[in-house]
Amino acid sequence: MNQTQLGTVARQGASGRADGAVRTRTYTWTDPSATLAALADLPGIELLSAIGRGELPPPPLMRTLGFEPGEVGPGRMTFAMTPAEMHYNPLGSVHGGVIATLLDSAAGCAVHSVLPAGMGYTSLDLTTKYLRPVTAETGRVIVTGTVLSKGSRTALAEARLTDSRDRLLAYATSSCLLFSLSE
Repeated sequence: MNQTQLGTVARQGASGRADGAVRTRTYTWTDPSATLAALADLPGIELLSAIGRGELPPPPLMRTLGFEPGEVGPGRMTFAMTPAEMHYNPLGSVHGGVIATLLDSAAGCAVHSVLPAGMGYTSLDLTTKYLRPVTAETGRVIVTGTVLSKGSRTALAEARLTDSRDRLLAYATSSCLLFSLSE
């Protein structure tokens, strides 16, 4: 297909009919530099709590995907999101990458909640299981991350995505590498 044909397909949609139903989305985010600077001085749970209270800006990704922080406690973090069309894949359900991002964020932040100031983490792996389709009709979903084990160099966490009826929609485990931010 050439560029003209691709444009025609995009305007017509999968059905081949032109529907003209163009949507627009505008969003803003705050410069994350204040949050990054606080990493050296605040234990993970305090940093995450400050983001939740609006005292520090959230990561821009949260605004991009439209999810918000929930509760934070030692070894535990929740986020909420209301699925929308903007999250859809070509099959009309929330893209697996969006769900994986929610799961990864909750698991990683649960790990971050048990780290002292000046320590960071990165995901080594994420094993995800998709159990039910998620669509705009699903309504608000909650993802809860929990630390299962924390050592000096790695941590293991799980994350569970549930709907308002507490049905499990997706599940993940994540191994995280722990490191000093000053190295």
